[in-house]
Amino acid sequence: PLFGTPTGSLGGVSGDHWLGVEPVNGRDIFARIVHGARISLLVGFLSAMVAVVIGTVLGVLAGFFGGWVDSLISRIMDGLLAFPQLLFIIALVSVMPDSMLGLSGTGVRLLMMIVVIGFFGWPYIGRVVRGQTLSMREREYVEAARSLGAGRFYILFKELLPNLVAPIIVYTTMMIPTNILTEAALSFLGVGVKPPTSSWGQMLSSAIDYYKSDPMYMVVPGVAIFITVLAFNLFGDGVRDALDPKGSR
Repeated sequence: PLFGTPTGSLGGVSGDHWLGVEPVNGRDIFARIVHGARISLLVGFLSAMVAVVIGTVLGVLAGFFGGWVDSLISRIMDGLLAFPQLLFIIALVSVMPDSMLGLSGTGVRLLMMIVVIGFFGWPYIGRVVRGQTLSMREREYVEAARSLGAGRFYILFKELLPNLVAPIIVYTTMMIPTNILTEAALSFLGVGVKPPTSSWGQMLSSAIDYYKSDPMYMVVPGVAIFITVLAFNLFGDGVRDALDPKGSR
């Protein structure tokens, strides 16, 4: 998907090129779509994991301990949610160094996108976890554990965290498509991965010059993004219904 035979114009669909080839460089569009899926899915999954780890830890601490801990973490979440996150992500990713931690080029950009998108995403899951923790810490099984002499950390790890798994899984499946769209937007604007590395957003950006002469060049990566995001949203709805049957009625 990185190199091809120069053609000078968009190639047609054939047995060798299922979706045709790109202009000038002759790279196969289908191969680049498949190759670009790695970038979108990698950023979508790993940035969601970053958000889940940070959001779960801070959300549980805020909901369980309350007081000044809850106030501090809640103010941090409110502050992050108040800013235009996409603009901050673009600003941070665009000023990244060319090399870091032994990585360079695409590796650095992927790492920065994963970390930055995950960092700005944790307040959403942090609020969910905090709310669930506030609700569960007053329930009968937690009070029973306290009356039996259970310590804070026992209640936290044995009573609360296992019951937080279901809502965390549901919200994670909802975060992944949002992160995929964010990565596509960054690559489209030129602050994500750079050519010749394949990315759906970068392919959309390259297709702008050909939207009149051959709109299919733009439609293909757009449809790939649409189908992937729709699939994850439907999957998230299914997971929510499976883990929370009462809420789906």
